[in-house]
Amino acid sequence: QVQLVESGGGLVQPGGSLRLSCAASGVAFSIYFVGWYRQAPGKQREVVASITRSGDTNYADSVKGRFTISRDNAKNTVYLQMNSLKPEDTAVYYCTLGLYYYTPDYWGQGTQVTVSS
Repeated sequence: QVQLVESGGGLVQPGGSLRLSCAASGVAFSIYFVGWYRQAPGKQREVVASITRSGDTNYADSVKGRFTISRDNAKNTVYLQMNSLKPEDTAVYYCTLGLYYYTPDYWGQGTQVTVSS
């Protein structure tokens, strides 16, 4: 049974930082394309960052220069370092695994990130 467990969300002030983690089990993690998505209230879900099997990364324009995605295949874990957070980053963040680019096969349960003073 595949499980993706996110952690690291919470409440942070504007300009602050958070690091999200997503631990995978029951799956050959290293072969998967990984994406972090987010969904804010009343908005469509969007992909914010992704990383390929070989470690190539891509970011949404709205987070470029502020967010960093990384993966540790030995620990079956992916991270999303989020710096200089803005109120518009407030959303539920989901990690995903897919065999093909931007086609998730598995989703985590989501972790809430709230940026507010």
